[in-house]
Amino acid sequence: LDQAKTALWNSPFNYQEQGVLYVPEGMPDPNNPIYSSEVAARALPVIQASQGRCFVLCTSLRAMREIYALLKEAFEQQGLEYPLLVQGESSRSELLERFRQLGNAVLVGSQSFWEGVDVRGEALSCVIIDKLPFSPPDDPVLAARIEQLNAQGKNAFMEYQLPYSVITLKQGAGRLIRDEHDRGVLMICDPRLISKSYGKRIWQSLPSFKRTRQLAEVQQFFSAQPAKV
Repeated sequence: LDQAKTALWNSPFNYQEQGVLYVPEGMPDPNNPIYSSEVAARALPVIQASQGRCFVLCTSLRAMREIYALLKEAFEQQGLEYPLLVQGESSRSELLERFRQLGNAVLVGSQSFWEGVDVRGEALSCVIIDKLPFSPPDDPVLAARIEQLNAQGKNAFMEYQLPYSVITLKQGAGRLIRDEHDRGVLMICDPRLISKSYGKRIWQSLPSFKRTRQLAEVQQFFSAQPAKV
C-alpha cells in the first residue's frame, strides 16, 4: 500500500450556497413534556416556507406519532393542503414513491428514514430533526457498554455515545443534499446543539451549510428560489 497511487476529489456539492442549517431559538429542554408540541409549532412555518417538500425525522416512534398528530391538526386548522404521510401507513418504498410523485408532501418518520433513503430534486427541500439521536438510557446493551467503558477508566459519553450520535445525525442530515443541484434547509430543533459544550463537535461534523437561528433567513432562502409547483 505504501507504493499505491492515491488521489483525492473534493465534494461536488457547494454546501455554503446549497443549504442552511437552522437551529431555532428558545426551544425547551428535550426532556420537557411540551417538547414535541414545540417542535411541531416551530416546524410549521418552515414547512410553509418550503411549500411542503419536507422530511420530519424523529428519534422515537412516540415522538413521531405525537408530531404527526400535531401537524395534522395544524394543517387542518390553517387549511394547509400539503399531503401528510407517516411511517407505518404503508411500506417505506411505497411511502417514498408517493412522496416523490406528490412533489409537495411532508413525511414524518423515525429510524427507517434516517439512512438508505435517496430523494433527489425539489421534492425534498427540507429536513427537520426533532432531537439529537442519542440512544435511550434504558437500553440494556447501551448500559452494558457504558458500564464496561467506565470500568476501563474511559469516558463512555465522549468515546461512545457522542460519536454514535454524530454518525447517526450525519446520516439523517445527509438525506437533504443528494445531487449537485439540490438545495434546502436542515432544521435541528434540539437546543443542546448550541447550549452544550459538545454541541460544537456535533455541528462541525455536519456539511458546511450557512448557519442561522432566525426563521426569517430560512424564509428568505426559500423565497429566493421558489419551488416549481
